[in-house]
Amino acid sequence: MLAPDFSSLQPQDYGLLTDLYQFTMAACYVGEGLESQPAAFELFVRRLPPDYGYLIAMGLTQAVEYLQQLHFTPESLQALRDTGIFADAPERFWSLLEQCRFQGDVWAVPEGSAIFANQPLVRIEAPLWQAQLVETYLLATFNYQTLIATKAARMRDAAGDEAILLEFGTRRAFGPQAGLWAARASLAAGFNATSNVLAALKLGRKPAGTMAHSLVMAIAALSGDETHAFQSFQRYFPQAALLIDTYDPIQGARTAARLFAADSPDQLGSRGEFGGVRIDSGDLEDLSRQVKQILPQGSPVFVSGDLDEYEIERLHRSQAPISGYGVGTRLVSGEGVNGVYKLVEINSIPVAKASFAKATLPGRKQIFRGPNSDWLGQAEEPPPPGCEPLLRKVMQAGVLLDPLPDLETIAHTSRASVIRLPDGVRQLRQPDPWPMSLTEALQQVKDSNPTTGTLRKPA
Repeated sequence: MLAPDFSSLQPQDYGLLTDLYQFTMAACYVGEGLESQPAAFELFVRRLPPDYGYLIAMGLTQAVEYLQQLHFTPESLQALRDTGIFADAPERFWSLLEQCRFQGDVWAVPEGSAIFANQPLVRIEAPLWQAQLVETYLLATFNYQTLIATKAARMRDAAGDEAILLEFGTRRAFGPQAGLWAARASLAAGFNATSNVLAALKLGRKPAGTMAHSLVMAIAALSGDETHAFQSFQRYFPQAALLIDTYDPIQGARTAARLFAADSPDQLGSRGEFGGVRIDSGDLEDLSRQVKQILPQGSPVFVSGDLDEYEIERLHRSQAPISGYGVGTRLVSGEGVNGVYKLVEINSIPVAKASFAKATLPGRKQIFRGPNSDWLGQAEEPPPPGCEPLLRKVMQAGVLLDPLPDLETIAHTSRASVIRLPDGVRQLRQPDPWPMSLTEALQQVKDSNPTTGTLRKPA
């Protein structure tokens, strides 16, 4: 039995962090002598979520970290044996796990790239048992981070490039690990900062935030005055925004204005980009206009409270005097990205799933991006005129070929990927589809691939 430290996740846990059927299939492959057959799996989405015109690929960095550190400790192997499930598994299954180090190649689109349905975000080329084993973790990191990055990119598009976007979602994320991933993905897709202190410091960023209503209520209740609460907080954190809607937001704005007016213009200007006030409830458009009239010139107004890209777009189009948005629940949750990880080639034989509504395309593929459309083709064919391949080899034989881009570079890629798309594809409701066709070579492979489940045996 493993130690009962359930809440932490360490690299030594990576081996067991998978679904049971990855192990049972690996044991079967070993028993049948197939474990070393060269295999290719691709991770892609069959369809975009409703009203999404694109996705922003994210999660490669964590996927590479996982693959580099994948191994099994003696304790984890013993715990697996103790389940009794593998009593009839061949002994070589255990020796493979004991010696496990990822030995495959990884092809992936750069993080921050706009991608569409049926386009592979990543391709794993490895011995069959290894390529199978890594499915669960790869889906977890790519699915969730791609969802958050896409929502963040849509919010950035809705808010415009000048607005400040703050990620406040850890408390609403699907667990602490998800909170870290959500913070990273949102920053990588155009947000300015996160309130998650651990995530920010690990990523070399400064965390951002203001205060909660509880501080205002506590100090006001003990002192009898909201003004004292604002003064107390401002004394220690002069660059933080004051939360003014615990009671009456207009009165709160007047109180904040008196405090701001007590400072010299130079001092007011030195508050930094996160000074000013925050409104967390009510009619944000109307309140922001009223509050802006009350505050000294140059004082920023931030808003929060169950915001999503649709509300941000509405507020931006209304020209409400809002400097930035704090976004939590509707950034880190919502309808998921249903990415799948499917075998596309085994021992150079293209294979495909023929299930109704879940059919896949056979063979290793490449995305060829053109100025107005994409082609999906075979991995080794040359790009059509005017197109460039998106999938790039990032690992070879388990070794990272080049350092992965930093967060700033990924954020630039994300914004550039969105900007280059037509307005119709970027619109938040009923977006136009981005055209994609199969190359003639891939179409021929698709047409000639058997759909009965009967394939020739490898030579």
